[in-house]
Amino acid sequence: MKRDIFQAIADPARRAMILLIAGGTVTQHALAEHFDMSQQAVAKHIGVLIDSALVKKTRTGREVSYTLEMQKLDELEQWIATFRSIWASRFDQLGELLTELKQENP
Repeated sequence: MKRDIFQAIADPARRAMILLIAGGTVTQHALAEHFDMSQQAVAKHIGVLIDSALVKKTRTGREVSYTLEMQKLDELEQWIATFRSIWASRFDQLGELLTELKQENP
């Protein structure tokens, strides 16, 4: 089941997991040590990140590790950049309006 990327990053624990995994490949055990929750809860959160294609799971023997899928984060950044430019334009327009008002009413 594919999940929405925004649903995946909505939870603070999952955002923290993304930050940890962004530092490099992290084993399931090492990841679980950083959180005050059960292994099952960590696995559930990781499952959401995997379903949204933000994280890739790799099994080597009995060890499970996770890596970040940078392409999906790039897609998210591009989407956010669209709105960043819209807001920058609006702030520029507001700045121009405030300058005009200041000149009209010194």
